[in-house]
Amino acid sequence: MSILLAYHSEDTGAGSPLLLLHGFTGSSDNWAELTPRLSHRFRVIRVDLPGHGRTAAPADHARGTVPAVAADLAALLAERNATPAHVLGYSMGARLALGLALLHPHVVGSLILESGSPGLANEAERAARHAADEALAERIERNGIIAFVDEWECLPLWESQRNLPDATRRRLRERRLRCDPAGLAASLRQMGTGAQPSFWEDLGRLQVPTLLITGALDARFGAIAAAMRAQNPALQHQIVAGAGHAPHLEQPAAWLELVERWLKVEG
Repeated sequence: MSILLAYHSEDTGAGSPLLLLHGFTGSSDNWAELTPRLSHRFRVIRVDLPGHGRTAAPADHARGTVPAVAADLAALLAERNATPAHVLGYSMGARLALGLALLHPHVVGSLILESGSPGLANEAERAARHAADEALAERIERNGIIAFVDEWECLPLWESQRNLPDATRRRLRERRLRCDPAGLAASLRQMGTGAQPSFWEDLGRLQVPTLLITGALDARFGAIAAAMRAQNPALQHQIVAGAGHAPHLEQPAAWLELVERWLKVEG
């Protein structure tokens, strides 16, 4: 098995490998403030996913899908002698991390899914979301990155982030503005929630220790986590107080304590 895309990645520290997967509009840089502490005990591998950061979106649509990228990540970990790895994914990265654990379980030792989901359960929901993702991709291409970021930051999903320190909000916006519009559009079309296969029916066969993390202010993804546990009661769920969709950003100290405690038990 070989990697078919040129993935930019950062490899820091020593110990058990810990793969970090960012969300939509993010990159490996989004973990930069958390990596120094995590790398005290772990070999932290941060990857720019296709269409983000310094990893280009593939010209071939099929090469950017969740199953294809999961296969690439499995190959990347194997080639770096980094298996089995702890895998931590946020939002889009959590959907991908779940796919990696289900499709390539031999490379995953434990799983942390922050504000993630198994996708959409039925074809009608996926078709509606696919159409919405396509419309957003077209707006990004037509209007450019500044207009998109302005629109994106006004979503109710990010309401809790208005309470972040000014410096944190500026840094987050600057990182979003560095995104390539064509890359984001391709990511929506290839790896968006409407494009990915549903993993709901596969949750029961998920064997690796799995922690679900959601923010107390993010009712939608809290409910998704509860529904995932109903499918597989072995999944653990922890809620971070005072956080919305991005606990690692909104409550980094509490998030680090939770993640480190989980990894100490599972590592």
